Amino acid sequence: MKKGLFISVEGLDGAGKSTQMQYMKTFFEGKGLEVLITREPGGTIIGEKIRGIILDKEYKEMAATTEALLYAASRAQHVTELILPALGEGKVVLCDRFVDSSIAYQGVGRQLGHHAIKSINDFATQGLVPSLTIFFDIAPEITLQRISTKEVDRLEQEKIDFHKAVYNAYIDLAKQHPSRIKIIKADRNIEGIKEDVEKLLIKMMEEGIL
Repeated sequence: MKKGLFISVEGLDGAGKSTQMQYMKTFFEGKGLEVLITREPGGTIIGEKIRGIILDKEYKEMAATTEALLYAASRAQHVTELILPALGEGKVVLCDRFVDSSIAYQGVGRQLGHHAIKSINDFATQGLVPSLTIFFDIAPEITLQRISTKEVDRLEQEKIDFHKAVYNAYIDLAKQHPSRIKIIKADRNIEGIKEDVEKLLIKMMEEGIL
């Protein structure tokens, strides 16, 4: 095990990321490791303030570029204040969303382009890349149905075509980075998903990747 381990978890809202991250925390703690669970946007006091602005439905006039830069600003604070220090202390950091989210949602969903989003986030993250990214794969039609019972935020309320574009962007990213981004099918029971996640983590630890 390397000193500090950074894992990001990706997926559409309603994919079940939070539940599986708790299972992952238990898995690593069972190996005697200290685990930090965090999220984006947010994770810090400043980041959570920015999160409130980004997701507030009141700000319908927010420009796509503004949205992208706010995500990057939150991420810059997150990396500097929380993630890098935790990794330096040898902790496992499990992050609900990271740069891949911005590429999918703003780069593709908002049509700002992969290169532009990657550039601002390379600067924001100081070049930090997760050792592993798990994408919980579930169709947008299903996730939208799942979140329909709660009050949706500014991005969740976008039309189905937006969410389909984001989903397809994630699939493309997984194809571009097969050694880092691993796909777990999430349209089934929680225990089945948990088993596949554990198998993946064990396999990658045995191979020395984690």
